[in-house]
Amino acid sequence: MKVILTEKITKLGNIGDTVEVKTGYARNYLLPNNKAMRFTKENVALFEAQKAELIARHEKAKADAQSKVDVVKNAKLHMIRQAGDTGQLYGSVSSRDIAVALKEIAGVNVGSAQVMLGSPIKSVGVFDTKIALHPDVIVDVKVYVAQSQDEIDALVAGKKLTFGTKKVEGPVEEVVEEKATEKTESVEAESKQETVAE
Repeated sequence: MKVILTEKITKLGNIGDTVEVKTGYARNYLLPNNKAMRFTKENVALFEAQKAELIARHEKAKADAQSKVDVVKNAKLHMIRQAGDTGQLYGSVSSRDIAVALKEIAGVNVGSAQVMLGSPIKSVGVFDTKIALHPDVIVDVKVYVAQSQDEIDALVAGKKLTFGTKKVEGPVEEVVEEKATEKTESVEAESKQETVAE
């Protein structure tokens, strides 16, 4: 379906762009939320008449989002969840959980679609994500997930948490590297033992 965008949409286009989208996406999201209008001669004329107003509204929304950047950056997104001996969560932390936490902690209303998390968090640790307050205003935030406030304080301070043989510190990438090092060390130890036994 061909539509005219009435507001900027990330990865789709700017105000006034004519784009081709799937019918379901247009009918279920863009049109009901006044983010686009069907592409017809009448709507093109209507859009041109309203263009200045739409651009002014877009700029106001952007300025409003800019004013919340520091509040979101400084929000302490600390999620206390139950986890097993290996640091795997019983459940997960989703975009919706982060949106709810932002509202409770910082008083900033965002929808779960504005939390650019990707896949849900399923383990203890520190995770980088982004909050799209506006298509032009995207804020980097850290989400700390642990079993208690003491563990969260340790993660914030950059200390390591140990679960069995697994150590959690900082971003997830570091945990993966540590696991790989542990495996290499255990293989080297086994080969040394075999050499001694011979």
